[in-house]
Amino acid sequence: MNKVPVIRVKACNDAPPSPGGQYVLYWLIAARRPRYNFGLQRAIELAREHGVGVLVFEPLRCDYRWANDRIHQFVIEGMRENARAFLESPLAYYPYVEPTPGAGKGLLTALAESAVAVVTDEYPCFFLPRMVEAAADSLPVRLEQVDSNGLLPLRAAERAFTVAHSFRRFLQKELRPYLDALPLEQPLGGLELPKAQIPAGVVKRWPAADFEALADLSALPIDHGVPTAQQKGGWESAQVHLDAWVDRQFGAYEEDRNHPDHDVTSSISAWLHFGHLSSFEVLQAVAWREGWEPGRLTGKTDGRRGWWGMSDCGEAFMDQVVTWRELGFQWCHKHPEDYDRFDNLPEFARITLNRHAHDRRPYVYTLEQFETAQTHDEVWNAAQRQLLVEGRIHNYLRMLWGKKILHWTESPQQALEFMIHLNNKYALDGRDPNSYSGIMWCLGQFDRAWGPERPVFGKIRYMTSDSTRRKCRIEEYLLRYGRDA
Repeated sequence: MNKVPVIRVKACNDAPPSPGGQYVLYWLIAARRPRYNFGLQRAIELAREHGVGVLVFEPLRCDYRWANDRIHQFVIEGMRENARAFLESPLAYYPYVEPTPGAGKGLLTALAESAVAVVTDEYPCFFLPRMVEAAADSLPVRLEQVDSNGLLPLRAAERAFTVAHSFRRFLQKELRPYLDALPLEQPLGGLELPKAQIPAGVVKRWPAADFEALADLSALPIDHGVPTAQQKGGWESAQVHLDAWVDRQFGAYEEDRNHPDHDVTSSISAWLHFGHLSSFEVLQAVAWREGWEPGRLTGKTDGRRGWWGMSDCGEAFMDQVVTWRELGFQWCHKHPEDYDRFDNLPEFARITLNRHAHDRRPYVYTLEQFETAQTHDEVWNAAQRQLLVEGRIHNYLRMLWGKKILHWTESPQQALEFMIHLNNKYALDGRDPNSYSGIMWCLGQFDRAWGPERPVFGKIRYMTSDSTRRKCRIEEYLLRYGRDA
């Protein structure tokens, strides 16, 4: 088996491995999949070194912020698919869904007491970094976190990038060697390890998730006002969708991706967010479609296009899924405490927004009015209704959605607060580095000053619903989500 690159593994504490441990514990919290997963590979590496099995522990808390039926169901559907995958392997799988706040307290420590070492996923935002840091201080054995987030390791860049074009140049200079060190597609294939056993006392105190009972989420103390979405969670569902999209719609991506009427965007962001799908798998799917391999990298570019040596659709899509997505991950990793703070916007954005903070707004809406899509603008309302129903907004309209919240709130700080709340509560891909970077982009992050200077926006890039109607085919979209739909 290929070794996990050293740059992707980080020790979280100074505790040594326990030679008397019964298994390696893989605490699965972000890369929730059995494929293309460096964390899983690292757990198997350690298990082989110590001659023990692997216990995969996948928990779901009920007290995280914005916990609701939509998010919970998506994660639980992924757990079901993971259970089937691990059942056919020598690894033991232990899914746990917390029934009440705090019910899972002590569970990780109890599992670690019988472990050689604990391996977990590195993820640079939301509550996960704090959770891992707290565990590192309390666990009696070595804890490692493993980066399976993107093609470029989080620690491959020494600085954060403030604009996309500088990060793009860095990728074009530095990414090539990492394309030769991708995770294994099937780390469970042909694997021979002792079968790990879940400690009987642990299972008795903390029963494993009952997926049949969890078909009804009403007993869980989460927000039941956010309904489940049609999109189904899980690595198998993600793989089926990705393959179908690459086969049927990928060829229209460059031409039609900004037109909501004929949505040819990949719609994979929710699966990427929950780790059911990885950017490594996305690259492999596109490479198959393009007949591409790393030797086709050209070393030449016109700025955004040409470096990959792919078709126009391939170049455009890889710029989104690698440059823009991983820019957000790098930013959150380098700014762990303030990636979502107004004060972390670039200087020009803070100055111009504060200068225009008291400008008269054409409309001012409350959070409730935004949430229920009760504005004067049918395009904005349609985008919000799609978010309420599907847990996503078409990519182009998502930018407009954020820009108009800035336009119609009492202050830019309130706009940021409202965007984060609405996105994290309703979007399946909310609470993600890429979501935070997209929200901050609406306020000038990763952008430059634009003219002419306007009321409210100042020098922040400006967007309107009227310009969107002119640029995009949107009438069928409005029939689905707008007006009185």
